[in-house]
Amino acid sequence: MIPHPLLSLSLLVMWLLLNDFTVGHLILGSVVAVFGGWAMASLRPNKPLIKRSYLIPKLFWRVFVDIVRSNFAVASLILRGKRQKHMSGFISIPLRIEHPTALAIMAVILTSTPGSAWLAYDRRRKTVLIHVLDLIDEEAWVNNIRDRYESLLLEIVE
Repeated sequence: MIPHPLLSLSLLVMWLLLNDFTVGHLILGSVVAVFGGWAMASLRPNKPLIKRSYLIPKLFWRVFVDIVRSNFAVASLILRGKRQKHMSGFISIPLRIEHPTALAIMAVILTSTPGSAWLAYDRRRKTVLIHVLDLIDEEAWVNNIRDRYESLLLEIVE
């Protein structure tokens, strides 16, 4: 009856904190909390089948190293200022990933890495549009994303 009890309880507590604590608000907050849990249950995609879970730490480490490296690269661009010219741009990258969870993980990886942002995904063409702060070589970005992240995600998630 309550697919996400923690979410429903949190919604009820938030409702009561935002309104006066009365019996009417308790009932109305309970209804909102139950329907909120049901709505969340209908939005959840199918759970991915993890084929090779032992590769997950490798992906985390790879992303961590890339985030640290990108932080230094972006900081260096900012500190150099206008002395050295850089060019930002948009890249459309074809992807082989189709599972919604794997696509969400890829979006988090690309957006959390400074200097790049996931902008749009075209399901029909299976391409993602990203923005890159310092676009020197478009082909290198495409190969980097496909080789470092997508190939590993394809091995992990079915």
